[in-house]
Amino acid sequence: MFIDRAVIDVIAGTGGSGSEAMRREKGVPRGGPAGGDGGKGGDILLEADAQLATLLDFSYRRIYTAERGMHGAGKSMTGRSGDDLVLKVPPGTVAYDADSDERLGELVEPGQSIVVALGGRGGRGNTHFKTATQQAPRRWEPGGEGEQRRVRLELKLIADVGLVGEPNAGKSTFLAAVTAARPKVADYPFTTLSPNLGVVQLSDFRTFVVADIPGIIEGAHEGKGLGHQFLRHIERTRTLALVIPVDAADVQVEYEALRSELEAYSSELSVTPHCVMLTKTDLLPPDESLPELDAPDAWGVFGISSVAQKGLDELLQQLWRESREAGAGETPDPDEGWWSP
Repeated sequence: MFIDRAVIDVIAGTGGSGSEAMRREKGVPRGGPAGGDGGKGGDILLEADAQLATLLDFSYRRIYTAERGMHGAGKSMTGRSGDDLVLKVPPGTVAYDADSDERLGELVEPGQSIVVALGGRGGRGNTHFKTATQQAPRRWEPGGEGEQRRVRLELKLIADVGLVGEPNAGKSTFLAAVTAARPKVADYPFTTLSPNLGVVQLSDFRTFVVADIPGIIEGAHEGKGLGHQFLRHIERTRTLALVIPVDAADVQVEYEALRSELEAYSSELSVTPHCVMLTKTDLLPPDESLPELDAPDAWGVFGISSVAQKGLDELLQQLWRESREAGAGETPDPDEGWWSP
């Protein structure tokens, strides 16, 4: 099951309290304060794990609590700090404070981690309160409370190429034809209910990742249909492929509608480099050319048939070249949303 959103409650560990103790040692006739400090409470961290692909684990459990720090003890012994709690998430996860909508961080590369809740500090023992006029203080501090926060997790898939099109445009058929992915393919709309990823393997060990999202319909950016839920999965892609079947009622109108939905959803998506894939060319009579399309902003227009395996080689070579050029010189920057393998 593909789960790309989750809300969890995290409670960092409370710090241990300081100790009130007095020394009773041979050779120290007047003794003195000897209360140790409390240990720090454990933090709660998110860490990207390449073995994970969804946020499914967080649908079974909602509350996560880190270990508290131990109390200080006599002989100036500091309490043990609580262990940090590390929650594994798939690369591409963005964390927000669910109440304030503050962005806490983004995990792009495997092994990258962020702290979402800080553990409480340990309280000071009475040794810290000794003064010239107060030689035997009875004062000590309780441990600080750990941060409590409701965290919203959102997954954005990491891919080089994003497929965008209306329902039944041939996106899943294309993905199945050029990768080892096996998305659901049928002759009715909305067969794709969740995003799919596939890896295209070319010669010379060249590869790139393609993301297929559910079909986009008019008004998707306002919440209509299914595609709006998954448009964020193509925000990191280096190039987009707008998929339009040649048997569409009006290819030009459909192209402009897709461009309008992308622009309405995100200004960044509207300027992402894109090409146009005119699919299902096997439906055209042998002597009929491709429908006319005015797409001056596109870096290419390709006619393909995934079923007949026509036009795929040229398209894949261009997609690889464009995705590499778009990412040339880029380094992983969570704030910018780019990813470089």
